[in-house]
Amino acid sequence: MVSFPTVDKCASIGKEKHSVVADLDGTLLRGRSSFPYFALLSFEGGGIFRLLFLLLNSPLAGLLYYFVSESAGIKVLIFATCAGMKLSDIESVARAVLPKFYSSDLHSESWRVFSSCGKRCALIANPRIMVEAFLKDFLGADLVLGTEISTYKGRATGFVQSPGVLVGKNKADALKKAFGETQPEIGLGDRHTNAPFMALCKEGYIVPPKPEVEAVTTDKLPKPVIFHDGRLVQKRTPLSALLIILWIPIGFILACLRIAAGSLLPIPMVYYAFWALGVRVTIKGTPPPPAKKSIGQSGVLFVCSHRTLLDPIFLSTALGRPIPAVTYSLSRLSEIISPIKTVRLSRDRAADASMIKKLLEEGDLAI
Repeated sequence: MVSFPTVDKCASIGKEKHSVVADLDGTLLRGRSSFPYFALLSFEGGGIFRLLFLLLNSPLAGLLYYFVSESAGIKVLIFATCAGMKLSDIESVARAVLPKFYSSDLHSESWRVFSSCGKRCALIANPRIMVEAFLKDFLGADLVLGTEISTYKGRATGFVQSPGVLVGKNKADALKKAFGETQPEIGLGDRHTNAPFMALCKEGYIVPPKPEVEAVTTDKLPKPVIFHDGRLVQKRTPLSALLIILWIPIGFILACLRIAAGSLLPIPMVYYAFWALGVRVTIKGTPPPPAKKSIGQSGVLFVCSHRTLLDPIFLSTALGRPIPAVTYSLSRLSEIISPIKTVRLSRDRAADASMIKKLLEEGDLAI
C-alpha cells in the first residue's frame, strides 16, 4: 500500500472519459467502520432485539476482523444483522434510511475524484443490497459490486453467496469479471486488502485515515436527502447502541406516564405536566384565539405534516385548548387514548369536504 500515492495527488480535471473504482468505508466515506450502518439496519429493519443480537455479536466480529480475517468479521456482522430479515425490509431501510447517514459522511477528497470521472464503479465488502440505492441514486454510480447475501423465500439466511465477502483477491476477481480486458483508469482504496484490485487499475490512490478531512457539505452534495424515514438521528457506535437498549425499559415507563398525562389531565394542565416529565414545548408567535361562534366566526384549519396524532396533540398543548383532528389511518388504540377528539376521513372528497366545513363552523380543526 505504501507504493500508492495519496488521493490528494490525483487530479480531477479532464477525467470525463475515465472510469474509477472505489471502496466505500474509509474511501468514499470518512468512517472506516461499517458497524454503525449494520446497527441502523438491524434496528430499523428488525427492532430493538435485533440490535441487541448484533451488539452481543460485535465483540466476536471485532476479534475475527482484526486477528483472523476481515472477511470473517464481516460475515458475523451480516449474519447478526440480516438472518431471517425480509429482503423487502432490507431494501426499504437501504432506500429510505441509510442514505441520510451515508451522505453526511461523504469524503470530500475521494468525492472530488470519484465525481470527476465519467464511469463510476463501487467495489465494496458490505452487502450490495445495503448500499446500492445510495450509490446509484445519490452518487451516480454506474456499477455496484458488493457481497451477495443468500436468500430463502424472500428472507435473508444470514450467509453469503459464493465467492464470499468481497475483500482482497475476491475484489480483484470481481473487478476482472466486470471489466474484462478493459483496465479502469483510477482505483481508490484505504487499506491493504484493497491493494489487489487497485493494482489492476492504471492508477491507484490511497485514502489515508489521517489527517481528518471535512465531509462534503449539504449544499455541495450531488443529490441532497430530502426525506428521511428513520427513527434515529445519529449513527450508532457500540456504546451508544448499548445505551439505547438500556434506555428502552425506562423510556417505556416514561412514555406511559406522558400518555397518561396527555389523556387524563385537562388540556391547559398538559403543558405543565409535559414540562415536569421532560417534554419541552416551545411556542413562537401569538396563538390565534378561539373562534367566536356567537358572531358566526369559523375556526382555523391547522395542517400538520405527520400522519400521527403527535402534531395535533402538541398543537392543542401549545394553544391550551383541545383541537379536534381529522385523520386517515389511525389505530383504534390511538383513538382510545387520544386526549383530543378524532374524526376519520372517508377518502370521499365531497363527503370529507362537507364534514371539514361543518367542523370548522364549530371551531378550530387540525388535519
